[in-house]
Order: sequence, then C-alpha cells, then structure tokens
Amino acid sequence: MKHIVTVHDAVTAFEPWREPTAAELDAIEQEMPLIEAGVELLDAQITTLDRTPTELDARRIRRARRKVLAARRALTNTTVVTAEVGA
Repeated sequence: MKHIVTVHDAVTAFEPWREPTAAELDAIEQEMPLIEAGVELLDAQITTLDRTPTELDARRIRRARRKVLAARRALTNTTVVTAEVGA
C-alpha cells in the first residue's frame, strides 16, 4: 500500500528571497485600478446570481463593465507610452 504524503515543508517554508521585488510591487500598484474595477464587476454579477436581475442591477453591471474597459484602456495607454519613452 502506498501512502500519499504532502510536501508540507516545501509548500509552507519561509523563503525571504521569494518576496516580490520593488518592480513587481510597482507593476501591481499600476494595475490596481483595473483589479478594483474587475472586483466591482464580479460583485455586481454575483449579486444577480440568485435572483432575476432588475433594471438597477443591469445598470450596475453595465457601469462596472465600462469601468473595467476604461481601466484597461488607461493601463494599455500608460504601458504603450512607457514602452515608447523607454525605447
């Protein structure tokens, strides 16, 4: 009989060199408006899962989708401008 054993130490071991770098933290900070807009959209969609969406729910979802698209556009434009300046 074979025993299945988890590799607990490898999963939960503290490795200080595995912390995010400053560049990674900056990238996360730059993407934060998109992340927050995505969470808002998910929240609006989740509230309508167990009921029939009302007109107010539909407006909330549309507004959240527009916010996600605007955040994506802003992030893309920022990334393109940064890439052109850095090139």
